[in-house]
Order: sequence, then C-alpha cells, then structure tokens
Amino acid sequence: MIIDEILSSALAVLAGTGLGTAFFGGLWWTVQKGVRCKNPAFLFFFSFVLRASFVLIGVFLVGGTQPVRILFCLFGFTLGRFLVGSISRRLAGGKEER
Repeated sequence: MIIDEILSSALAVLAGTGLGTAFFGGLWWTVQKGVRCKNPAFLFFFSFVLRASFVLIGVFLVGGTQPVRILFCLFGFTLGRFLVGSISRRLAGGKEER
C-alpha cells in the first residue's frame, strides 16, 4: 500500500514537471517568436489558451479527485518552471538580474 502511494506521488511529480516544462518552454518560445511577429497579440493569446488548456487537462488527468496527487503535480509544475528558467538563462548566455 505504501509503495503504491509513493509511486503514485512520484509519477505525479514527474508528470507535473513535464507539464511545467511544456508550459514555460512554450512561453519562452512564444516570447522569442513574438518579438519578431507581425501580430504578436494573436500569438500571445493563442499560445496562452493552448498552454493553459494543456496544463489544466493534464493536472485533471493526473490528479483526478485526489487533492494530494494534484499538489504533487503542482509541485512538479514548479520544478518545471525552474528547469526551463535555468535552461533559458544558459541559452541566453548568462544570468539575468532579478
């Protein structure tokens, strides 16, 4: 029983990390493309709707009706944010000031 809960929680964190990486990676890509786009408002709006829908559906599928699993998924989502932030800073060529 305990092993199942640990495995379920670890998979929720892993899924949340994937969702966070996809969300914030998509945001990073949108900003990179939006600077050079003729109609950036459409790009930013469409990107947000697509990314938010993807994350909401993903969290619903991972968490279902179990609040603890949803929290683990959201923790993984936050880890994905830090992962994309680290990668994007490396690609930009340095650490930006906060």
